[in-house]
Amino acid sequence: MSVEDKIKNAAQGLVGKAKEAAGKLTDDERQEAEGRADQAGADLKQAGEKVKDAFKK
Repeated sequence: MSVEDKIKNAAQGLVGKAKEAAGKLTDDERQEAEGRADQAGADLKQAGEKVKDAFKK
């Protein structure tokens, strides 16, 4: 996994956490769900990159 990809994935995860927290504060279930989805997407990308790295070795 390149450093750039790691940074992008971490940023997406942080944005997701912020959206989820904002949704909780404002009782906006849709925004909360979007935040959780962003976090899940970041997690999946990180897992995919780890698999790629494993096959490169």
